[in-house]
Amino acid sequence: MGAAVADLPSPTPSSDAELGRDVLARCKAHDAVAFRAFVVRYQRPVFAVLSRMLGRGPHVEDLAQDVFLRAFRAFPTFDLDHAAKPSTWILTIATRAALDAKKRAIVPTVPIEAARTTGSGVTPETERQRSELRESIARAAAELPDDQRAAFVLAEFHGLSMAEIAAILEVPENTVKTRLFRARTKLQECLAPLREEA
Repeated sequence: MGAAVADLPSPTPSSDAELGRDVLARCKAHDAVAFRAFVVRYQRPVFAVLSRMLGRGPHVEDLAQDVFLRAFRAFPTFDLDHAAKPSTWILTIATRAALDAKKRAIVPTVPIEAARTTGSGVTPETERQRSELRESIARAAAELPDDQRAAFVLAEFHGLSMAEIAAILEVPENTVKTRLFRARTKLQECLAPLREEA
């Protein structure tokens, strides 16, 4: 365990960069310094998926800690030669923890975080329109069943492939496609009145 922090590569700003095999091997051996690098690298995507599925609040922070605790305990079984990326592995743990928390009703059901907006060209009118759109998307997404919401969040906000989502949710790829189709259809139906007003 006695390696210095300087021995680890610092996480890069790129959201696509995965930790190296050497750091992951040290995580498998329960090296605390290496695991800290793992947490620093993957905490943002974990918080993002939990917040989008469960809403923001202290319950998300508690669940995120639980996710990383589960990862720490499971690391000895992590297969360094498996096709799954570490980000997919930790998002699998986070998604399953969120779905489990909702089943046990230990977290409130809160709408998905609003869509991203850019700060350029903001006027009071465009800001009002964006605010209305965010609220409409959040209301519509809150009505999605958990399985559709999970598939939607992983595809639209985290850019995972059908195969990765299928592995995370432990369902066939065709089931993921069906869930995404139904989620998008429901969102389009809910947002149709906004298009007519525009």
